[in-house]
Amino acid sequence: MRGDGKRVLYVVVCAAPAASEVTEFVELAQGAGWRVVVVTTPLGRRFVDADLLAELTGERVRSEYRMPDEPNALPSADAVVVAPATFNTINKWAVGIADTFAVALLCELMGFGVPIVAVPLLKEALARHTAFVRNVEALREMGVRVLFDPAAPAHARMPTWERVITELSDLVENG
Repeated sequence: MRGDGKRVLYVVVCAAPAASEVTEFVELAQGAGWRVVVVTTPLGRRFVDADLLAELTGERVRSEYRMPDEPNALPSADAVVVAPATFNTINKWAVGIADTFAVALLCELMGFGVPIVAVPLLKEALARHTAFVRNVEALREMGVRVLFDPAAPAHARMPTWERVITELSDLVENG
């Protein structure tokens, strides 16, 4: 909880079609009392309107490491939602390949025990890949709540933003 009384939610956005709708999620999270900070993967930034997100949140969208002489402008996170989470990000995150700011941040936040909800969105063929299946399970074993049903039809694989908020609230309140 910050000085303004709001909990801080990092929303980590990867390069998948649902990223273009992340403003809807930001508004839902704000309506639920969260102060939102958006972080994108390098390619994920191409899918979002960074200026609009900065206007909505009052925070610039981060996708790169800060330089040593730059202040750390990120407030501490109380929770994280990774949505949409791509095949690449899930796999790198699970095994600790921190080659982007977003993945390095996720690895670090796990180490701090920050509650995290991940919402993978990927092609069916990639969802069957052995590495992805193992890495989703690894993230779950590390305490990440992964919202992914491989049996769901492709059009229903991404849960609604409302369900993501509900899962986040449950995770934060009940662990």
